Amino acid sequence: MKSKATFYHAGCPVCVSAEQAVASAIDTSKYDLEIVHFGNARNRIDEAEKLGVKSVPALVLDGGVYHINFGASMADVRG
Repeated sequence: MKSKATFYHAGCPVCVSAEQAVASAIDTSKYDLEIVHFGNARNRIDEAEKLGVKSVPALVLDGGVYHINFGASMADVRG
């Protein structure tokens, strides 16, 4: 059974660069990767915060949050 990987981002240049790197690096035989762009899915902001996402870009693997570089805080994402 595959584990879930969710990559959250806000569409900024840092986020897009990280998205490309993560998408090509994740082993899709082990993980189902979902990419969530908050510009297109604002309804997912609460979900990300409940998981522990403090800034984007961030990758959530099996419930663990990994913040990658720094594009924007979740307060900035919320606007």
